[in-house]
Amino acid sequence: MTTPKQDNFHFPAEWHKHTATWLSWPHKEASWPGKIDLIYPRYCEFIKVISEGELVRINVKDEQMAAFAKQQLLAAGVDLKQIEFFEFETNDAWCRDHGPAFLINTETKQKAIVDWDYNAWGNKYPPFDLDDVIPTKIGERFGLPVYHPGIVMEGGSVDFNGAGTLITSTACLLNKNRNPHLNQQQIEEYLQNYYGVEQVLWVGEGIIGDDTDGHIDDTVRFVNEDTVVTVIEEDKNDANYQLLQDNLEMLKKMRLPNGKKLNIVELPMPREVIYEDQHLPASYANFYIANSAVVMPTFRCDRDAIALYILQGCFPDRKVVGIDSTDIIWGLGSFHCLSQQEPEV
Repeated sequence: MTTPKQDNFHFPAEWHKHTATWLSWPHKEASWPGKIDLIYPRYCEFIKVISEGELVRINVKDEQMAAFAKQQLLAAGVDLKQIEFFEFETNDAWCRDHGPAFLINTETKQKAIVDWDYNAWGNKYPPFDLDDVIPTKIGERFGLPVYHPGIVMEGGSVDFNGAGTLITSTACLLNKNRNPHLNQQQIEEYLQNYYGVEQVLWVGEGIIGDDTDGHIDDTVRFVNEDTVVTVIEEDKNDANYQLLQDNLEMLKKMRLPNGKKLNIVELPMPREVIYEDQHLPASYANFYIANSAVVMPTFRCDRDAIALYILQGCFPDRKVVGIDSTDIIWGLGSFHCLSQQEPEV
């Protein structure tokens, strides 16, 4: 079997033009205990913003779930002509992690999918059997080739500059609950071969409260080929302060393949979001880059406006839209965790 890299496929940057955004309709009450009904207005607001620039493709269990979704979407003013439903049942809503990793071959104008193994962040939330097969189901539905690396990987654990560089964290990818039989070099080889990248950059930890063991999409994100935004905590007494400073120092030492340093834009962390005595992983870095907008989570906090202003400076060609994620983050993820882009070829 060949690898995507051998077949000249690569995973493009998120700002590459999309055919669609994929979602899995939220339905698992245990993910938002006591709050799931509160998330739908903001979730549908997210869909409305995305759908103004591209199709939104939503995995649902059946016609009944699709009907409920349509009712919620119409109430939010969403144009249903921009929405497509697929009866692919899921265990949960986190499409960034269980959804298809779409690759493109710019020479042959082909698209392909990587179907990584998925174990719900180290077997934390079984069952996950339905989520695990979503990429292959989508590949079969669209007649796309599907690669099966045979190791665990989640979309939220990696971020791309579209020019051969991937960034990730040791806290997540080297965690023994993912691929204990592989060392760092072996994992890098999988990343290079199956995402079609040349270089893998590593930071250390993730933020407090992140049950994914340190997904990069809560800490460091590429906004163009040589620029990252990274979240910083100003309060030295905050548990996130030192680990984010350590990540910042690592970023300053990194070099791209052409020898250039990374341009680093510092983004504040929101103030603590505590619910039922639990420190939730609220982060402005969990934004989603759609065709016509960038959607950034906000948290009813005085730092929201500062983060929006900074992020807008990173995306001169798109409007940065803030959507309240205070209820959504009770599920321990936000807009980037919920979505997966399908690029145009």
